[in-house]
Amino acid sequence: MDILIRTFAERGDLAHLALLLWALAASAGLWRAFGEVSRASARMDDFVRELARFNARYDELS
Repeated sequence: MDILIRTFAERGDLAHLALLLWALAASAGLWRAFGEVSRASARMDDFVRELARFNARYDELS
């Protein structure tokens, strides 16, 4: 990593390095957010499925 930073510093491309690091961090954050949304959606599906099973059982008893 030190060699990579030195190469960028010698060529004066520190702004490009900063932009690359920002883009990687933003992409990782977005990827994690999509994963959280996916897991939340799965939990909601499980909840709705269990609620439907409960309602179906309750309808059979009445």
